[in-house]
Amino acid sequence: MKFTTLGSSNEQFSLKDAVFKGLAPDGSLFMPESIPLMPKSFVDNFHLLNINQIGFEVLKPYVSDDIPDQVLKEIVSETFSFDIPLRKIENGLWVLELYHGPTQAFKDVGARFLSRLLGYFNKGSNHKLMVLTATSGDTGGAVANGFHNVPGIDVVILYPFKKVSPYQEYQMISLGGNVYAIPVEGSFDDCQRLVKSAFNDIELRKKIFMTSANSINIGRLLPQMVYYFQAVAHLRKNGIFDSPVMSIPSGNFGNITAAILANKMGLPVKRFIAATNANDIIPRFLVTGDYEPLKTIPTIANAMDVGDPSNFGRLFSIYDKSVETLKQNLSSYSVTDNEIKATIGDVFKRYKYVLDPHTASAFYALKSHCLKNESGIFVSTAHPFKFNEIMEELIPGGLKGAGYTIDFNPTNNKTENVIEATYHDFKSLLEKMA
Repeated sequence: MKFTTLGSSNEQFSLKDAVFKGLAPDGSLFMPESIPLMPKSFVDNFHLLNINQIGFEVLKPYVSDDIPDQVLKEIVSETFSFDIPLRKIENGLWVLELYHGPTQAFKDVGARFLSRLLGYFNKGSNHKLMVLTATSGDTGGAVANGFHNVPGIDVVILYPFKKVSPYQEYQMISLGGNVYAIPVEGSFDDCQRLVKSAFNDIELRKKIFMTSANSINIGRLLPQMVYYFQAVAHLRKNGIFDSPVMSIPSGNFGNITAAILANKMGLPVKRFIAATNANDIIPRFLVTGDYEPLKTIPTIANAMDVGDPSNFGRLFSIYDKSVETLKQNLSSYSVTDNEIKATIGDVFKRYKYVLDPHTASAFYALKSHCLKNESGIFVSTAHPFKFNEIMEELIPGGLKGAGYTIDFNPTNNKTENVIEATYHDFKSLLEKMA
């Protein structure tokens, strides 16, 4: 398998080149040159395999040119070392819980896989690698944990100052060592712009050997396909063989792109719903056909506060950049803060189940647009405790009553050296660090 770019270049790259570069030389994102179709024997029987076996089979076509089978098996085993349950809410309605990893967010899967992939590729190298990442909330903690104390690698995380939860900030700044968390006076889009500018700076890249751990890095995106196969495997084990509707909270659109890649490989899914918050660029695009990024709107579902989702270019390319073809398999709906809040309260009252704000958006979109004769899965991307201030306001005592507690002291958060969202200042900081 080779990797191409979303730009005009016809150049091909190895997996190793793609994950080290993060962003293609033409400034666009990497994509597999083709999407392999899994054998019918696998599609019919993957529910009989465990998640490590599924992961090996799904990822092998993309990595076999660069990684020996045994190494891939070890990386997959270390990546999927925690539970990823599918829980029944009511007949026909299920939730895929992706928050049982070390930082309680779905991004643990991609960060763990990428850190081990880069560690393997960088072994024995004389270059110190800088992993550069922008986060709207959960990516930072997952990347910090996944790369903490990995030899030969420094991690630089940009996050929007005062726009992440105290616990999310704590996860980024508390590790120290080779992890540097930098608050930026601005939005996630500002942080992402700084990261992209660094990767497009030829002069800087001659001085610093760097890559990205955002979902713009294809190495973080690919392993996310695996838990969607796992979700359908769970359904089959419960006697449900109909293709489900999947509703996925969507900010930078990496997670749903991975789900659609899995679908193109043969994963049986009837259709997809991308649930966004007030940042509704994709719902508007599907109506008008015009892609119009807007200034980011802060919401209580902060990890989805993205005004220009990078991964949508990848998703759109899968459908040959045809809006009509895309709309046959994907719908997208904007969910307001008030709707999110009401959903959290209603679901807790009715089911005694606790939704974080992002999961609530997926639940709301699914319940609003899933037919009664369809099986539906909504994706839970973060532990509700990560937003305990909001949760306590909406369902007082609900987290504790559900057994959701995490020990951390927000008073220990130290947010020094806030930087302006200007590339000149950011570049100077990176050069000093290097």
